[in-house]
Amino acid sequence: MRLAEKTALVTGAGTGIGKGIAIELARRGAKVAVHYNQSSAGALDTLQQIHAFGGQAFVVQGNVAHKKEIDVMVQEVIGRYGTIDILVNNAALQLNYGFFDHTEATFDTMMHINLKGYWQCIQAVVPHMKAKKTGRIINISSVHAKRPTDFDAVYAMTKGGIRMLGRECAIELGRYGITVNTIEPGAVDVGKFKVRTSSGETGAARSRTEDIRMKFPLGRVGKPHDVAQLVCFLASDESEFISGAAIRLDGASMLL
Repeated sequence: MRLAEKTALVTGAGTGIGKGIAIELARRGAKVAVHYNQSSAGALDTLQQIHAFGGQAFVVQGNVAHKKEIDVMVQEVIGRYGTIDILVNNAALQLNYGFFDHTEATFDTMMHINLKGYWQCIQAVVPHMKAKKTGRIINISSVHAKRPTDFDAVYAMTKGGIRMLGRECAIELGRYGITVNTIEPGAVDVGKFKVRTSSGETGAARSRTEDIRMKFPLGRVGKPHDVAQLVCFLASDESEFISGAAIRLDGASMLL
């Protein structure tokens, strides 16, 4: 799954899943635009990690809730690399507010970033993909596109919307050789899961490990690299007949 000569734009690449995706795309040969909105230090760290192994990347900033900023960001990528072959829509907001704690303002903010932002990024890059009659669009959603959350109903709504956005775009853009797919990760360790699994565990540590194993059949939560590897496959030529798919990536945890 070499991606040499491909150019990728990864939104929200300063932290977590987006960081892992940007690094792995670059490791496989793609030139990567590392997007961030507020995580400037994280984006620079992503850039440094890519440069450390000889990868090609640069940093772009913008708020995906605003079309003008998206347009400027995309033009920066085109100006640097001449094209965009791969768009990874990943930038998202998760407030974890209860149903009655959300206000109209917080609802609008989450919808504008998590759903409208994805739609507007797709609109901005598609003309460049159409010109080449090829392209890969990969939307990062969540298992909560399929299963309700118990922590933020609005977040789940945005993730369900992303799933349908991907399906509609796959139909609309297929005629131009553009594939559109959605990845729905379960729990992913972005620094919050600290689970010891050695034989020397005792007390609370052993209880925590057993709890993880009860909820995750493979014995662990996901890692950004797990998501990144699937992104690289969907971005590659090997996936040319996969479009409109919503792929659950959760180590079978949703089956429990």
